[in-house]
Amino acid sequence: MLTAARLGAAALTAALLTGTAAAPALADTPTPGAGATALPEGLYGKGDPTYDAVWRQSLSLTALAAAKVTPADSAVSWLTGRQCADGGWLSYRADVSAACDPTQADSNATAAAIQALVALGGHQDAVDKGVQWLKANQNADGTWAYNPGNPGDANSTGLAVNALFAAKADPAGVAKAGKNAFDGLATFQLGCAAPADQRGAFVYQSAPDAAGEANALATGQTSLAAAGGKLPVTNTNRTDAAPKPLTCTDGATAAPVPRADSGEAVAAYLTTQLASDGQHLMLKLAGATPTPDYTATAWAVLGLVQGGHPQQAAGAVDWLAKEGGTWTKGGTDAAATATLLLVAQAAQRDPATFGGSDLVAQLTALGPAPKAVAANGSPTASASETAKKDDGGGLSTYWVLGIGLLIGIGGGLLLSLQRKRGARP
Repeated sequence: MLTAARLGAAALTAALLTGTAAAPALADTPTPGAGATALPEGLYGKGDPTYDAVWRQSLSLTALAAAKVTPADSAVSWLTGRQCADGGWLSYRADVSAACDPTQADSNATAAAIQALVALGGHQDAVDKGVQWLKANQNADGTWAYNPGNPGDANSTGLAVNALFAAKADPAGVAKAGKNAFDGLATFQLGCAAPADQRGAFVYQSAPDAAGEANALATGQTSLAAAGGKLPVTNTNRTDAAPKPLTCTDGATAAPVPRADSGEAVAAYLTTQLASDGQHLMLKLAGATPTPDYTATAWAVLGLVQGGHPQQAAGAVDWLAKEGGTWTKGGTDAAATATLLLVAQAAQRDPATFGGSDLVAQLTALGPAPKAVAANGSPTASASETAKKDDGGGLSTYWVLGIGLLIGIGGGLLLSLQRKRGARP
């Protein structure tokens, strides 16, 4: 799940998405005192890693790889070193010497890790093991759950499909009991039997006796899978026409949305919702005032761009550029910052000036100093780390520049005084 939905264990995640619980806030840094969680070396972010360590690490590595930043070896080995023997990942594996509890495996973390390792390149064995884990833990209806053995949900299924696309494993060929991954995805999409204003949206979990209600986060996040995409989004195709909504006849009965129509249907729904809510999606929890949902909006952008509709995503991109600093807590939340960077990249906006922030610099500052930054990447963070460390503690680049500047200023003043003295009678 995403940042807003990864603030607790799987039960809390389900409650958040179905609107039955309020989201607790995580501190930007671990709370001092008893019970504080020490941050492991190589991990991005300053917050408690218990529930989102692999998730935020994977998003960070994916976004930085797309920005042509070569991450530190410690950042990559932290992720690969947490893979369980069966190929999956836990949300956070604090003790790598202890065997993983398979019931606590996190399908969302696993899917994100697979995409990160594909983006980095050179980790095919780990990718293959991760894909095998996804295949082994697919439900009989073609879906995936947050933790194995539970009913599937839209977000987990969508992320698994993203990972399969990234690993070049055709989701249509990944099946259990005759139901493939696309069949699983379709169980959550509202079709012609739903009210007209909800058609194309996704529910979090399908209910046996009801069509369910559109869920903003489930819809936004799953839209990337419906559009046939993965992280990072690099699609540059553009369809100038507006997304095509479902074509329905009067009295239509419940039936899965055809795979060929899924991406356009959710894009049409998202376009309408963004336009009606000020170019962002809303988080609506029972008994609470609706608030802007940054995470859902970001993934809606990724899905729209992947589907060839960047023009329909442009308003949401502008909104995220303006308001994203609140979401990322000024660039100190690794998962949010990485997701915002992925949005800027997908929308072909300059990450160095996105909303007045240098997202690459902010993200690199949240982890170990990168090995290299490409010439067309953001040099800020790499340069600052060089200034701090400079090969074992000698004079840093900034000190040398500063001393040179002072010398230049002093020399200029001296020459000026000499000229003034020479002009006096």
